[in-house]
Amino acid sequence: MEGGGRRVVVVGAGLAGLGAAQRLRGHGSLRLLEAAARAGGRVCTRSFASGLVEMGAHWIHGPSPGNPVFCLASRYGLLGPEAAREENQQVEAGGHPPMPSITYGSSGKVLSPKAVREARDLFYALLASTRTFQGSKKPPCPSVGQYLQAEIARTVPQEDARQLQLAVLTTCLKLECCISGTHSMDLVALEPFGEYVSLPGLDCTFPRLAERLLSDLPEGTVLLNKAVRTIRWQGSFREEWDDARVFPVRVECEDGDVFLADHVIVTVPLGFLKEHHQEFFQPPLPERKARAIRHLGFGTTNKIFLEFEQPFWEPQQQLLEVVWEDESPLGEPSADLEANWFKKLIGFVVLQPPEQHGHVLCGFIAGKEAEHMETLSDAEVLSAMTHVLRTMTGNPSLPAPRSVLRSRWHSAPYTRGSYSYVAVGSSGEDIDVLAQPLPEDPRDPRPLQLLFAGEATYRVFYSTTHGALLSGWREAERLNPLLQASFPRLSREAAK
Repeated sequence: MEGGGRRVVVVGAGLAGLGAAQRLRGHGSLRLLEAAARAGGRVCTRSFASGLVEMGAHWIHGPSPGNPVFCLASRYGLLGPEAAREENQQVEAGGHPPMPSITYGSSGKVLSPKAVREARDLFYALLASTRTFQGSKKPPCPSVGQYLQAEIARTVPQEDARQLQLAVLTTCLKLECCISGTHSMDLVALEPFGEYVSLPGLDCTFPRLAERLLSDLPEGTVLLNKAVRTIRWQGSFREEWDDARVFPVRVECEDGDVFLADHVIVTVPLGFLKEHHQEFFQPPLPERKARAIRHLGFGTTNKIFLEFEQPFWEPQQQLLEVVWEDESPLGEPSADLEANWFKKLIGFVVLQPPEQHGHVLCGFIAGKEAEHMETLSDAEVLSAMTHVLRTMTGNPSLPAPRSVLRSRWHSAPYTRGSYSYVAVGSSGEDIDVLAQPLPEDPRDPRPLQLLFAGEATYRVFYSTTHGALLSGWREAERLNPLLQASFPRLSREAAK
């Protein structure tokens, strides 16, 4: 690493790392180290059928002027005309997908749209009421799931005629697990649940933003296949050829390469930190930060893409919802993952337009069932999905999908899941603690040795791509005054 200015290393080339590097570009001693063979992190585009699919981030949630991902994508010309329409930017969608075009029941029939709508309206009214407990010293129960179950028990009469309503409410809870990235809403803390902020705008498909950010960085800034093993901080490290200069941080990679730095921005996912923070940092992180890592939640949401020779759905249908009619949010969920994992699936989004993608459905599944799915073969997943679709449509002869592709975020060694949530036993304060730079003493003569970014460090936008991007910008802005003082030729563009 060349240059006499302060040296910065960014660990992780997801949106947080790319965002930080974007704001720091122009500073000659910047390196971005990425463990994988590609940049983007949990934004991952793959070829499937006749087009491209997003294995990770699927939508820009809240595409409107307050969303930096939307603004960047607009600036780069990556959005279609529909996403850019002003009226779409003003819709309050609350971070949820549109109403299902069709809801299939396990009896093999299409369920009454009126009954489905009434159950969903009840669910979203109850979900909105969880926000009233934000800041409460004595919420009625620890978790969102427990609160919703109690309200459902109080609101929905326990009669056979109401079984369909209870079954639809169960699917609504499964969808909320996908959105929150958790196995069960019983794991999500009630009091801080309302801190999360939903931006206005009709969710639009995620553009290929990571590639654009990467291409904007100077050649040689990003090093791929460069997994970091240990970050040693609070040290006094010297280059072999330069005894005069001392660095407080030494980044050691699995391939033996070493990078000395004044500042390191750590953007690795919370799932990785949960498993590796004790050996990843030397000396270990202060107990307050280690506790925040342990207490915050990090779960798995996966996708299952299915390609069909011909569609069995109508051209106008966007979301095919799946309801198991014997289920209830008040009953005990099945513990037999092997036999029932596919029942956690909430349904399928139809990828549009078919001219671009072919005839492709994208299923969503969360929690332990999503993790179990990762252990199965493609043939086993394909068989289970064929069974689900034949059961729901009541058509035992429905042709099987011709191919399948699924995400495996829990198995990914540098990710270990999908995104964060505020778990029972944690709070929004833990997110702030995770985001705090080290060393903690502001009077330390070598400040900002370790900085932390990533969606899990952004209190009101955790679990989102815009939270990740903003967190990277935030940490770059912490550093820029120091970098400008030691490197006065820093360009205006980098300081913006």
